[in-house]
Amino acid sequence: MADKETNVGMFTLGMIGTNCYFVFKENEVDAEGFKHCIFFDPADKGQKIYDTLTEKKFKVDLILLTHGHFDHIGGCDELRELTGARIGCYSKEEAICKDKYLNLSNDFGANCAVTPDMVYNDGDFIEAAGLSCKLLATPGHTSGSCCFYFEKDDILISGDTLFEESVGRTDFPTSSTSDLIRSVKDKLFVLPDETVVYPGHGEVTTIGHEKMYNPFII
Repeated sequence: MADKETNVGMFTLGMIGTNCYFVFKENEVDAEGFKHCIFFDPADKGQKIYDTLTEKKFKVDLILLTHGHFDHIGGCDELRELTGARIGCYSKEEAICKDKYLNLSNDFGANCAVTPDMVYNDGDFIEAAGLSCKLLATPGHTSGSCCFYFEKDDILISGDTLFEESVGRTDFPTSSTSDLIRSVKDKLFVLPDETVVYPGHGEVTTIGHEKMYNPFII
């Protein structure tokens, strides 16, 4: 199981019910009594995210994106402005983040886009808020989809690559079913069975459960 000192909080926001996560060390606070966190996929309502976290004594040190679809980036700019945190994504997803047609926001009347402050490559380790995670490139849902793996804590932020007994859609621009299945098999199913999976939609699961019961990965 995950390190008891490392916790994952969640908001579910936006028209498609996107799970937004913040990961933090439970017992580490700064001089002002704030816990610092990494925030993943601010889907909508950046002001609401900021207000709620501030009320609960959290500070966002870094914003990371699993992919650039509108329902995962809608609150990015507002949250960045309010917190001063930088936004990072996988290098192969940067163009989708910036393009309202590729990120589907134009189709849903959202017309949002975000320009990341920095990009990472497959296998890069990212450190912030006293935490360390590894970027795992998992193309399929989009060409630049990725997951973030906290190895010491048995935590995987999977975005729309892997869901509970399901996987992300592959009928969007830059999607590929074969790539997605390969990504799950080669990058995710090699992780320890006890790894807790926090998906972009739906319920939390584990790698072990998905290896046994996910009908899409055979």
